[in-house]
Amino acid sequence: MTKILIAYASMSGNTEEISELIKSNLKPFGHDIDIEEIEHLEIQKLVEYDGILLGVYTWGNGDLPYEVEDFYDEIENVDLTGKKAAIFGSGDRSYPEFCAAVDLLEEKLELCGAEIVQKGLKIELAPETEEDIEHCNSFAINFSKSLEESSL
Repeated sequence: MTKILIAYASMSGNTEEISELIKSNLKPFGHDIDIEEIEHLEIQKLVEYDGILLGVYTWGNGDLPYEVEDFYDEIENVDLTGKKAAIFGSGDRSYPEFCAAVDLLEEKLELCGAEIVQKGLKIELAPETEEDIEHCNSFAINFSKSLEESSL
């Protein structure tokens, strides 16, 4: 059974809502899924997972939220070679850097050896429209498929 971690940071609940949508779409595939907030995650636990999904909102003008800063710095000490990963997040288009924190985490995970298996999912605020919900569903399904392909 493939082990997946969904870790997220959410201030207003938007990124948490995306996390739950992704989790509900991964469940039918029979994965062992853990979900928790990034700020409570023991960084070394990442190596225990086959797949890593990180969710983050973008703060201010493209910044990581404060509760992700320590994680971002500490992850440099973790070898994620062989791990499949993808990033998702929420943001607000009224700011100049829409969902830039998603890109920052993608780059950091790649530097740690993780394989980014799909482009980051970026949602405007909460996933309320049918289109947003479908994007979340597809993101989860495609991530599951990438895990299945690697286990063949």
